[in-house]
Amino acid sequence: MRALENLKILDFSTLVPGPFATMMLADMGAEVLRVESLNRPDIVRAMGPHTDGTSTAHGTLNRNKRSVGLDLKKPEALAIAKLLVGQYDIIIEQFRPGVMDRLGLGYEQLCQINPNLIYCSITGYGQTGPNRNRAGHDNNYLSLSGLNGYSGRLGERTPIMGAPIADLAGGSLHAVIGILAAVNQRHISGEGQYVDISMTDAMFSMNSLFGSSYLAAGVEPTPGSTHLGGGSFYDYYLTADNRYLSIGSLEPQFFQALCAALGDNSLLELGNVESPETQKLLKQKLDEIIVQKTLTEWVRIFEKTEACVEPVLTFSEACASEQITSRELLVDVKNYDQGTQQQIGNPIKMSKSVPRYDSIGSPVGLHNKEVLQELGLDENAIQAAVDARAFG
Repeated sequence: MRALENLKILDFSTLVPGPFATMMLADMGAEVLRVESLNRPDIVRAMGPHTDGTSTAHGTLNRNKRSVGLDLKKPEALAIAKLLVGQYDIIIEQFRPGVMDRLGLGYEQLCQINPNLIYCSITGYGQTGPNRNRAGHDNNYLSLSGLNGYSGRLGERTPIMGAPIADLAGGSLHAVIGILAAVNQRHISGEGQYVDISMTDAMFSMNSLFGSSYLAAGVEPTPGSTHLGGGSFYDYYLTADNRYLSIGSLEPQFFQALCAALGDNSLLELGNVESPETQKLLKQKLDEIIVQKTLTEWVRIFEKTEACVEPVLTFSEACASEQITSRELLVDVKNYDQGTQQQIGNPIKMSKSVPRYDSIGSPVGLHNKEVLQELGLDENAIQAAVDARAFG
């Protein structure tokens, strides 16, 4: 038994936010059916590299899901989508506001078919507000949320992230939270509801730690001003072999362990003073010390020391690390036709529910016939939809 195996989700989303959310839900047992356009294919399908003819990104983001291809501008396809709503009581989509309404698949239209429907929309700016119809990307949402305004180093370009943080942490994970919260309320009230997820809203909420200083005390966070943003020795330090070591020894016991491992107790006095000038001097001294040894040498020095010091790994090094492998975060997932593909596993560990890895993301419309048969359509009805080019 898996935690979410009683949930059935229609996924109208593409790219990253929606698919990552439904991947998480599907891993935990939810039945997810992707409803994909025949005219506007998911860009992730074309994103390289490809293995066995399949985009590796698409294969991961859409694992454990079935796919039906529908041309929603055709009345025959729209009728099929509405039949599906009778069986799938959760919908996730990420079109701009109003698009699903114009297709005849908006929340108010579909909750007439299924009053228990939970309908989640993921957008850049939400369903209301002056930016609701603007196009946007991950860095735009990070920027407008204010988070980028105090990230990075003073006087330098705002840093670019290695992953789409607003898409994943802002869109995907908040969508999962919102959907599961709505499911729980449905258990209480017997009613479905609409869930409006804005990636900008979500990232703005993540200012809680340092944004509170401005809202409650009038102190605005700026680049290099916070303990975690460059205002302390909490930072990355260059090693002798041009690698980096992360030092996060903020608490007194960890800082004492750091100084002991470095063999320089004169650093203790500097660490006890929070003035910007003293912290700058401490970072300079740490720079001078760390650059004297290679990353491997520092790893050996700190491996048995609780100082919150770790190497900055490449992705391939992270994959090979005992921490990652012991947590079973690399999994082999069945290809939709043959063989397997290695992927990143689900990070949520539950004692009575194990994640499933049934198949990688499939071709558009691979499950058309079986889905239509499950809806009760006979061969004549299916052929009529084919003839109308409603799906493919």
